[in-house]
Amino acid sequence: MKPVVILQHEASQGPGILLDHLRQQAIDHVLIDPCAEGAAPANARDYRGIIVLGSNHCANEQLHWIDEERCLLQSAVRHDIPVLGHCFGAQMLARALGAAVWRNPWPNIGWSEVRITPCAQKLMDLPAQATIFNWHYDSFDIPASARRTMIGKHCLNKGFVHGRQWAFQGHLEVTADSVRRWCGDGHDELLQARGPAVQSEAQILERLPRHIDQLHAMALRTYKAWTDQLDKPISISCSSTSATLKRFRLKSDQYLHMQL
Repeated sequence: MKPVVILQHEASQGPGILLDHLRQQAIDHVLIDPCAEGAAPANARDYRGIIVLGSNHCANEQLHWIDEERCLLQSAVRHDIPVLGHCFGAQMLARALGAAVWRNPWPNIGWSEVRITPCAQKLMDLPAQATIFNWHYDSFDIPASARRTMIGKHCLNKGFVHGRQWAFQGHLEVTADSVRRWCGDGHDELLQARGPAVQSEAQILERLPRHIDQLHAMALRTYKAWTDQLDKPISISCSSTSATLKRFRLKSDQYLHMQL
């Protein structure tokens, strides 16, 4: 069976709890870093699904690997390969679907509540609202033929679905350790960031124990709904194969008798 590919761009922005889910479900996966390698895979049909994680880069940057990654997602859309985009990955999916990515009026960093649309509540088995983790400066338009799934106070478009391609302008995948590491790596950035949707390092870490378990529960329900869409392996039971061969032999014997 083809694997799921995970595109990771930053050491501090790994697959987190999503990787745990893939392992628990025995879903084969490969991890690729297009940023470090300078290139992305070319053919979406080589994979059962595509997961795109966050990045410190902007989806609008004119870089070779970003262009290739967008082409990969366009290939996924054409061939109906499931995609799961987080933050930068959501912006890349929006671009692949022809929507604009633009600078949000202010950064969105830290914990914030989102309202979840009725279609997403049903599709992903989610509550009407939840608290997610954010660290982004850009936003996107909802692509044509896609449906909004999450709405934020300081960033309207927090998610969308387009068939089996799902995008989240936030981080469902983080763990307690990855949030602490991210804050450590982004210490200077947090000192400079300003705006109504920006939390300090102290505020993020103080709220971490309060929100992380609920985020994990939400993430696992979402990831289960997404992986349930993946194409299933084709299996043929031995009994059905034996029955088919038996019918074939009977038909062959009848044909020989007719010839004689």
